[in-house]
Amino acid sequence: MAETEPSPPPSATTVDATKHLKASFSIWPPSDRTRDAVRNRLIETLSSPSIISKRYGIVSPEEAVEAANLIEEEAFDAAGKAASTEDDGLEILQVYSKEISKRMLDTVKSRSGDSTATAPPVNETAVKATEEEEDAGSSAPPQSEKTESVADDE
Repeated sequence: MAETEPSPPPSATTVDATKHLKASFSIWPPSDRTRDAVRNRLIETLSSPSIISKRYGIVSPEEAVEAANLIEEEAFDAAGKAASTEDDGLEILQVYSKEISKRMLDTVKSRSGDSTATAPPVNETAVKATEEEEDAGSSAPPQSEKTESVADDE
């Protein structure tokens, strides 16, 4: 039988590599720098032209700062409360992100609700006539025919 040689003692680089493998990486809670970046992005989104501002209007920079601070703080608290000890940092970060999005939309919707309260009511007859005019130039069958043909195929 062949004798087995004892394994050499681990070198310093092997020990360092093992320590690095055991190091953990935590993404929750986010650093103050990350939270500041989130607030700055919210301020930019709320106070500059974007898809959201086209629909709900632009928020003044002063209001945007106030809203961004409140949105981020509330989202951070909500995500922290939703976290449990066995939750992965990624799952908590997803909650944080969703809370920010939800609260930002709620903020702009409620703000635009104030400004649209004084807007004149939409004339439904005029809207329907416009839709019919747009459909008149189309070669596609009306929606009702599309639905019927799908039902006939089944």
